[in-house]
Amino acid sequence: MNARRLRASLRGWGGVGAMALACATALVLALLLPNSAHGDGVTGAVGQGLALGTQARAAECTDPQNLSPAPSGADGPTIEAIKNRSDRRLIVGVDQNSYHWGYRDPNNPEAGSNLEGFDIDLVHAIAKDILGDPDAVQFRAIPTSQRIPAIQKGKVDMVVRTMTINCDRLKQVAFSAPYFKTGQQVLAPARSSVTGYDKSLAGRRICSASGSTAYERLTADRKAGRLASGAKVSPPVPNQLDCLVRLQLGEADAVVTDGALAASQAAQDPTVALKGGTFTTEFYGVAMKKGSDDDLVRRVNRILADYVKDGWRKSYDKWLAPTLGPDSPSENPPVAQYKQTT
Repeated sequence: MNARRLRASLRGWGGVGAMALACATALVLALLLPNSAHGDGVTGAVGQGLALGTQARAAECTDPQNLSPAPSGADGPTIEAIKNRSDRRLIVGVDQNSYHWGYRDPNNPEAGSNLEGFDIDLVHAIAKDILGDPDAVQFRAIPTSQRIPAIQKGKVDMVVRTMTINCDRLKQVAFSAPYFKTGQQVLAPARSSVTGYDKSLAGRRICSASGSTAYERLTADRKAGRLASGAKVSPPVPNQLDCLVRLQLGEADAVVTDGALAASQAAQDPTVALKGGTFTTEFYGVAMKKGSDDDLVRRVNRILADYVKDGWRKSYDKWLAPTLGPDSPSENPPVAQYKQTT
């Protein structure tokens, strides 16, 4: 019965089944990540970054998206180490199963097996600036739950994967200035009586991804008594796409995730729909390792400052505008503000 329901709901650009397979592949790839990034010395053992302090103390973190250092085009020790690798490539943690963000389109023969999407375009822009070649990238598929550990363990130079900047994460990793604005939203079957993040979730099974701001918000609201009575926060899944599959199988009644991701999933499967508006405001940033040398963070900020002038709009119109629609709160890049120094 469940299998028939899933087959009936697979629609769009090759079916969510292909995406689910990619999701499983991403998890396997993440688990097989080597213990070092080619021994380049850019990053060290897990936990080392925490000992070097935080980008901002918790008491000062009221606007986390404005705490990144000012842009710089200088080549510091971190960037020099990347350039001195034998294969001269940037190692980046990405998603490979988020439609129009980071994914492989089986119906696009020109793309072949290459990753495409809004986040992937940004990665190519970063690689072009630092290494002079937009394709000088080693992509590593990272599950939602493994983004921060992959950075701390030195498995990647950065993560570009719809990652929200917030105060808790700033204690663990460094972030660029924001490059995208979104917010949490509810996704549910189109015929469902769920109307949004409200009382209509009473008694419903709600799915979210491990390590996501959605799961953090759900658990906090349940603890504080703000979640609809009887709503069940299901155990989190490794990747957000797993929630969509659970929704299709009837194993979940609603999904809470970033509105931009939810819109893409609704576009690929017309049996589900966005319910209500966004109920948070969040900003995506490029995540990197914390340390005494912030040259890579500053360089990415300089790249972003140029990218929002020449590249961001083209990428947005290609990948996201068709699914987010007109007058989306995400249709313009955030205005960057940087950490004040004394």
